[in-house]
Amino acid sequence: MHGDAFNEGPRQAAYLMGGTGKVHFPVTTRSGEAQKFFDQGVGQLHGFWYFEAERSFRQVAALDPDCAMAFWGMAMANNNNAKRARGFIEKALTLKASASPREQAWIDALADYRKDDKRSDKDRRAAYLAALEKIAKAYPDDLEAKAFWAVAQWESSSKGVPIKDKHVVHRLLQDLFDRHPLHPAHHYRIHLWDDSHATNALASAAANGASAPAIAHMWHMSGHTYSKLHRYSDAAWQQEASARTDHAYMMKNRVMPDQIHNFAHNNEWLIRDLNHIGAVRDAVDLAKNMTELPRHPAYNTLTKGSANFGYQRLLETLVRYELWDELLALSRTTYLEPVDDTAHATRRARALGLAHIQKGDLANGRAQINELAALKKKDDARKAEEAKKKAAQKTPEKKDEEKDAENPGYESKPAEDKSDGKADGAKSGKGSGKAPSEPPSSPIENALAELQGWLALKGGDAKQAREWFAKSKDLPKERLAQIEFLLGDQAKAVKLAQEAAKSATNQVQPLASYVDLAYRSGRYEEAFTNFYRLRDLAAEVDLTAPVFQRLAPVAKSLDFASDWRPRLQRAADFGKRPSLEKLGPFRWQPMPAEDWTLPDSAGHKLSLRSFHGRPVVVIFFLGHGCGHCIQQLNAFAPVVRQFEDAGISLVAVSTDSVEGVRETFTKTDVKEKFPFPIVSDERLRVFKEYRCYDDFEKMPLHGTFLIDGNGLVRWQDISFQPFMETQFLLGEAKRLLGQTRAPLLAGGQE
Repeated sequence: MHGDAFNEGPRQAAYLMGGTGKVHFPVTTRSGEAQKFFDQGVGQLHGFWYFEAERSFRQVAALDPDCAMAFWGMAMANNNNAKRARGFIEKALTLKASASPREQAWIDALADYRKDDKRSDKDRRAAYLAALEKIAKAYPDDLEAKAFWAVAQWESSSKGVPIKDKHVVHRLLQDLFDRHPLHPAHHYRIHLWDDSHATNALASAAANGASAPAIAHMWHMSGHTYSKLHRYSDAAWQQEASARTDHAYMMKNRVMPDQIHNFAHNNEWLIRDLNHIGAVRDAVDLAKNMTELPRHPAYNTLTKGSANFGYQRLLETLVRYELWDELLALSRTTYLEPVDDTAHATRRARALGLAHIQKGDLANGRAQINELAALKKKDDARKAEEAKKKAAQKTPEKKDEEKDAENPGYESKPAEDKSDGKADGAKSGKGSGKAPSEPPSSPIENALAELQGWLALKGGDAKQAREWFAKSKDLPKERLAQIEFLLGDQAKAVKLAQEAAKSATNQVQPLASYVDLAYRSGRYEEAFTNFYRLRDLAAEVDLTAPVFQRLAPVAKSLDFASDWRPRLQRAADFGKRPSLEKLGPFRWQPMPAEDWTLPDSAGHKLSLRSFHGRPVVVIFFLGHGCGHCIQQLNAFAPVVRQFEDAGISLVAVSTDSVEGVRETFTKTDVKEKFPFPIVSDERLRVFKEYRCYDDFEKMPLHGTFLIDGNGLVRWQDISFQPFMETQFLLGEAKRLLGQTRAPLLAGGQE
């Protein structure tokens, strides 16, 4: 109704949630409530929580349609979507006459930045920074002006407008903190020093989460600082705090995982931190949980989102910590099932090959080599076809705003630790027993070379083993050290292990491997010295992991108990924190579906309770007058038998009256009796309870829900368009319903 820019984003009304930062940005409005929502939106902007910020600013506009700054806020909430931002700021310009001179300056600055002209991005940003500086100096008591000027300088520094002196921006922020110690601009100081000198952000790392505790990203960002400083236990605390905060928000607001920016990345980062501190069991459990979460073709598949990260991190953890039995067992489950994705298939085949060979099952090790060879053949054919197409048609460069629209997150994803994840690389020849003549470089070739090397090593052919291992270019040094030890070169093994531990500062697995190899090589003083170093980092290690079990003789030699871990102590600069349990549950859990009782086309009452004990797909549609809705019903009708064979019922909820429901049957393709019931929700009560309603436009939305036999919503899609991918939903329903879930306890905890 209002144009393209408005036909995306949040649909349900905002509420004053608290915990989004104590900020005040006065605007011209006749509504005191609108001012509160505006302040909330500004706090959410500071936390890069753009979806919720836009919701807050939409609520401002709903309360006061003449508030120009409401539309400025919506534009700010679309920082990485130039087209939508332009639509919102153009609306703000039409209303700015009634705003104050200060507000007009904010609107004009952003309107000029978003103007669709021929300027380069660099020139556009430089002009925007100059405008923000002018506002900050014209209104020296405006803390928000300082905050937004600071973050704009950081953001522009990677876009061709470098910061001349970071300390100047640091002092600008410090002046703000001197007046408001818990302002959420602590977030910006973390970003300012994230690429170097992270110690300068330690005070902000301690304060950032507390400055806006309801925003998960604010807990996450402190983890950046601690990871940069190799304080992985502190970083893990931050990422878990972020995950718990996200879980609490999602479960309260009935949002599916992966619909939230940064959720998947936060959790995969947490797994890496858990790996670094040796909390192996927690890392495995979290990776498994990431693969369990509901998937959606738009935002969570095996190539993007939680499923992608979960599959990858699970393999990495199992290989890194040599959990061969568990790896093989999980390969026979949905957690590590075969997938039609070259990168994941390569990781899986390599990991399984390693597991089989390390367990002495060389036949199945060779089977994985054959699997990799087949993958290589298929991948080579794909690359040849892509090269052929590329030569035939050159792809035009995308415009900046098109790139922005494809990358909705404000924060650029930090590079992964170079020392992490190498255990899952992949690559090499064809399984012929002959070392290839060309140096391998692709992941598949690396995987092939390593597995051939292990086969040769297990077969007693050290020379051929060395040739193959040399061809695998991605082997982590700690694994190369183990290989050299098995090949009989203890000195080289210890040297490589030492190098691995040195390059992976404060990571326990490489250091534990170094201690183990030094001890088994008779270099006891070296082993004991580094065991004490390891023990300082080992408060959270899982002693059941093989790499730590091998250290039992070392601990015994030093008269330590079998549990040689010290008590966890955090540095004083970590600050005071709430208990993690207060922030939210450790895992996302599906929430109960609202019960309903509605009349069908014959006037008979049907309730959700009538499906108890049997899963049901509930489709909300916009009545017989909606052509897209009829298409959706026609898509689901032919596959009803497939859903029923899987034990799943279907029911549709219409906006029509009972008479309108009868009219629906005349418009479908089904000539006989329609295969599943349709009920009437003419008053839209159930639509609203299931959030299938646009509170701002006052109109119903399409919705598709999978509700299990216990009445829990396991999957959902709510949109201005109907969900049409029936086979995806059928497969996803089978996957989700096949999982065994822990019962819900009070507060949603497992």
